[in-house]
Amino acid sequence: MIRIAIDGPAGVGKSSTAKALARYYELAYLDTGAMYRAATWWCMHRGIDLDAGQPDERLITETVAELFTQGHFDINTDPGAPDSERVFCDNENISEAIRSSEVSSHVSVVSSIIPVRHLLIAAQRAYIAEECAEHSFSEGRGIVAEGRDITDVVAPNAEVRILLTARDDVRQARRERQAKAGRAGAEDVSARDALDAKVTNFMVAPDGVATIDNSELTFEQTLDVMIGLVDDAIEEKEYAEYAANLEGYELDEADEALIDGSSFQDAERLSGPKQVGVLAVVGRPNVGKSTLVNRILGRRAAVVEDTPGVTRDRVSYDAEWAGVDFKLVDTGGWEADVEGIDSAIASQAQIAVQLADGVVFVVDGQVGLTATDERIVRMLRSAGKPVVLAVNKSDDQAGEYMASEFWKLGLGEPYPISALHGRGVGDLLDAAVDALEHAEHTSGFMTPDGLRRVALVGRPNVGKSSLLNQLAHAERAVVNDLAGTTRDPVDEIVDIDGQDYLFIDTAGIKRRQHKLSGAEYYSSLRTQAAIERAELALVLFDASVPISDQDLKVMSTAVDAGRAVVLVFNKWDLMDEFDRQRMERLWKTEFDRVTWAQRVNLSAKTGWHTNRLAKAMETALQSWDTRIPTGKLNAFLGKIQAAHPHPLRGGKQPRILFATQASSRPPRFVIFATGFLEHGYRRFLERSLREEFGFEGSPIQISVNVREKKKRK
Repeated sequence: MIRIAIDGPAGVGKSSTAKALARYYELAYLDTGAMYRAATWWCMHRGIDLDAGQPDERLITETVAELFTQGHFDINTDPGAPDSERVFCDNENISEAIRSSEVSSHVSVVSSIIPVRHLLIAAQRAYIAEECAEHSFSEGRGIVAEGRDITDVVAPNAEVRILLTARDDVRQARRERQAKAGRAGAEDVSARDALDAKVTNFMVAPDGVATIDNSELTFEQTLDVMIGLVDDAIEEKEYAEYAANLEGYELDEADEALIDGSSFQDAERLSGPKQVGVLAVVGRPNVGKSTLVNRILGRRAAVVEDTPGVTRDRVSYDAEWAGVDFKLVDTGGWEADVEGIDSAIASQAQIAVQLADGVVFVVDGQVGLTATDERIVRMLRSAGKPVVLAVNKSDDQAGEYMASEFWKLGLGEPYPISALHGRGVGDLLDAAVDALEHAEHTSGFMTPDGLRRVALVGRPNVGKSSLLNQLAHAERAVVNDLAGTTRDPVDEIVDIDGQDYLFIDTAGIKRRQHKLSGAEYYSSLRTQAAIERAELALVLFDASVPISDQDLKVMSTAVDAGRAVVLVFNKWDLMDEFDRQRMERLWKTEFDRVTWAQRVNLSAKTGWHTNRLAKAMETALQSWDTRIPTGKLNAFLGKIQAAHPHPLRGGKQPRILFATQASSRPPRFVIFATGFLEHGYRRFLERSLREEFGFEGSPIQISVNVREKKKRK
């Protein structure tokens, strides 16, 4: 049973929104204003002169009492009924008559008489009370009542009380539009309110009454606000009913926090991107670029190994120095006249320079000036970007002396640094940040906190980087037939159907991580960290080859991390009919653990069916964010438990007392029970929750807290 009371001045739309609200929740609807209009019409019908200077209040009161106590009056509480068939007197339809301008102009005379108001209040309370019964129109679900005195006199204990209001000019304009449409008599709303205000207060909300000013709201927006208030009230009412099941059981502080919802972990808030300068770190292979990047960031973000060619993609990081935010781009080693993957790496470095606002050119102070360094200088000059020269591996004073050799490059002062030990890096950054501040423009953005984060994961060479390039419509990551091309996680903001996502291209997860070493070992660790950082994992499979245990291990890694999941079968265009039938058989046997995940078959190379990813990603993330109201959750589990109780074990039958959702992202449910719930029953509950509430694309977690009755003292 839910009671909703809506008050407010004339012309705010109480009737239309109240009826819509009642239809939405399948409740009864009571138009108390129609009852005052019917009382006025009855007095006029019985020949009482309401235009007299001093109307006979006693006679009016007795006449109104006759209408409501002797069975003359009836009102239809079906919110779907037309207004032309709502009010009856002695079985005569007077719905149109009470809306006449004559009745409208006299209704305040009758409604301002205090004894009349008492009669109407009693009648209204009777109609509201009647809706508590199962034989009523709403079958006991409740009622929406609107009109004067509802929130503070007629139904002060209603679960939802709303004062609907609007500016005078807005209300008058609405009334005039209604009069032209023939839906109401023309009236001066200010004059009407002035008369009614003598006996009731409907302009200021009493304590506990929510105020909605709909001057600038559409009808739909007003209704949405009301639905939100009612949903909250229903949740609170149902919560109290179900939480009462725990009375008499031993509970600790953590239980109390779960039960009252104070420990719920809500979704993150979105924030917009901040525009900043972009600083690219370039140089030939093995001069210490990634070591310098890690030093600037203050953490081991980039993979570092004492062999050339560890970094392959251009990888962006958010950085800060002396209060200045900027985007830092690590690149692979630039070399001339190379082929294959080395050529692709050099191309990525050149792209990084073209897209940057400033460049840190790193050379090796121990090796000295090389021909490759000079060729890089020519490339930098043609790009026209400000350049700061860093002479790395200058670990002592002798190294600083040797750095003077690099003056001949014509790039200005060389900054001797030791990226490994941090020597001189502060001076280098001062110069680099100054160069960014004097650049023509800033072309980068700090990664917004609220972007949905999507990790591309899979074993090596399944097409993760190809898919990223296809979605970004650019050669963003190095793609090569050599397995394990990607080593650092590559972050890229990609617009898909108008929605920005932060994609994280990761290194392939190999089968025996404990046998990896060097760059591959650190790449694997960063891939694990990328999955933890992501919200959604796109798990890629090479559909053109048999599914391996390694593929399933990658999938399990994402599921165990609690990420939303979309399964992507790449290279589908290379499969014939026999291969596709084989895949369908595997789907039924090897993927039984993730039958809840959506599956997309595509070709990252050609772009075939990549447009299907957007909907699958959105659905999975919405499921990952979903929170089920406590009342709805317990009502559902109550039905499930009644239809399928837990099996008897040792002569006892565990019973669910109460359940709550402890967190979203992923959805985690905590069930309070009188005994241990077996894993088979938990899986049954999970399937039932998915059938009822969806959760497509998201793992859900269920834990059980067994609680015992308090011991009698």
